[in-house]
Amino acid sequence: MHPSALVGLLAFAAAASAVPAKNHHAHSDPAIKNLKSNIKNVVILVMENRSLDNLLGGQTIKGLENPINNGPFCNPFNLTDPSQGLACSAAKDFDSVLNDPDHAIYGNNFEFFGEFTPDNDAIASGKLVPTQKGFVNEQMRLYSSKVNKTDLATQVMHYYTEEQVPVLTSLVQNYLTFNHWHSDIPGNTDPNRAALVSGTSYGHGLNDAAFSNHGFPQRSIFQQLTETGHSWINYVDPKGGTGPDAGFFNWTYTSGNEDKIQPLANFYTDAAAGELPELTYLNPSCCGVGTTSMHPTGLISDGETLIKGVYDALRAGPQWDDTLFILTFDESGGFHDHVPPPLAPRPDDLTFTLATPNGQNYTFPFNRLGGRIPTLLISPWVSKGYVEQKGTNEHGKTVSYSATSILRTLGYLWDFEPFNPRVKAAASFEHLIRPSHRKNTPSALPDAVAFKKA
Repeated sequence: MHPSALVGLLAFAAAASAVPAKNHHAHSDPAIKNLKSNIKNVVILVMENRSLDNLLGGQTIKGLENPINNGPFCNPFNLTDPSQGLACSAAKDFDSVLNDPDHAIYGNNFEFFGEFTPDNDAIASGKLVPTQKGFVNEQMRLYSSKVNKTDLATQVMHYYTEEQVPVLTSLVQNYLTFNHWHSDIPGNTDPNRAALVSGTSYGHGLNDAAFSNHGFPQRSIFQQLTETGHSWINYVDPKGGTGPDAGFFNWTYTSGNEDKIQPLANFYTDAAAGELPELTYLNPSCCGVGTTSMHPTGLISDGETLIKGVYDALRAGPQWDDTLFILTFDESGGFHDHVPPPLAPRPDDLTFTLATPNGQNYTFPFNRLGGRIPTLLISPWVSKGYVEQKGTNEHGKTVSYSATSILRTLGYLWDFEPFNPRVKAAASFEHLIRPSHRKNTPSALPDAVAFKKA
């Protein structure tokens, strides 16, 4: 063979390895069969409160819509007084964001629509669409009496560079990143975590006592797997602050499955021994300095250290060749993202009403998604450095991915029907699992870098 032909063949092979199999389509029998053949263990790590534009805003990979590739994006300091100027996205945010942005439902309303009580009917009909212009204004409302306005704007508008987040940079460059993945609820942590594992928050819109009191009656992935003969463990950082997500549900305790909630240290032991269950679900710690979830005021670099530890344990363990590691976040946390959240089917008939800062009540009907969040598929069975755009639901409609996409896909892996209409209408991602196994996955990720103090 002529040398130039060999070079061309190698280039073609490299290009071919960078994309999923073209004959595998979402919800198709070949894609589902391939998923079942190659993935035996799923590991889910749910981090806290970061938008895609914030955490992955400095990633230069082609196809990711973010500030460095498509920006800058700007917000006014005051929506009703343009003379106060604009704050725009720029490189370098803080390792620890000291002023936690508003991420209650009404806060997301203001950040997306510029008002605390937008017209739900106008949103549902498409007459009122998110502008994504209220992030800085809301941060100023909360903290401007005691914090420099430049720091407040930096907190919500700036992004992390590739050098600031070397662990995530390596994952983006070596695995698959979603460009359009949203939280299921434009609101707080626990409702979103409940939606991720059951498809609904059961009408809850705040982190209320029902979560810690095991007050949720709906079917979860944990119940589903137990009743169909599959194994799972919810590993939890003993410092607490998130979950255990399996603990939200009364079934976990009435059925005697609380022993499947175990300390995070057991994950590393089980990974090394090749004894991880079919579903590994990881709860990081939250929410201050010294915790690992990336939730303010926790350090980004401490979160990266956790992600590296989980990856390195999986990569070195004997189950790596059968594993799909899903790294995602619960919600966008009040950090700016320029992509408007779309509408989505209601999971049930429940609503949630809360008082807002303008003195009015707002009732949320759970008919739209939350902010765009970082989500990656990490496995020897996914393409290297691939950016997935929107997905497809079972009716062939192009839609954004969301937390319930995990349930939709795991339903194909473990043979269960969607729990509710939201899950049924979600885009699945089984077609992104390739039929060929990669041999070029990093044996370890780079170390996290603690940021220098200004």
